[in-house]
Amino acid sequence: MGLSLRGLAERSGVSAQMLSQVERGDTSPTLAVATRIASGLELSLSQLLRLDEGDTLAIVRAGERRRGGAEAHAYEVLTPPLPGQRAEVSIHTLAPSAGTAGPGDPPRHEPGSRETAVALRGALRLVCDGTACELAEGDSVTFDADLPHHFENPSADDEAQFLAVVAAGLRRS
Repeated sequence: MGLSLRGLAERSGVSAQMLSQVERGDTSPTLAVATRIASGLELSLSQLLRLDEGDTLAIVRAGERRRGGAEAHAYEVLTPPLPGQRAEVSIHTLAPSAGTAGPGDPPRHEPGSRETAVALRGALRLVCDGTACELAEGDSVTFDADLPHHFENPSADDEAQFLAVVAAGLRRS
């Protein structure tokens, strides 16, 4: 995750020594300390303790997918809306010459997020923080999803489709 023990100590107000003891299982933190650790990681206490997990298996049937977007950019979320979920998988379909980041599209991802996209059908252009890259069918790209970005379908004739996996990360300080 890129956060040192010392960094977490600074962010949470819990000493590095105490964090080390908790990590090794030498001690159990009080609720107050666990809450401060969760806050330092920018998680809720239930996310930290995984109390919000119910069943170990969650199926999203094809007909039950959450759908959004518009005619030019339609998307379907393949992952269930579970509390504390740290990743989301979705399929996006772009009409000819269409792009993402339009009306009805989801907002930019939270700070520290990373996205991996796989071109499933057709060609795509990703513009991320002002830099463009071309993706052919089957190509994939991973990038910092909290930067301004959008996908474009350069074809004037054919739809393009891509799979996106967005993983939330620790916020940058």
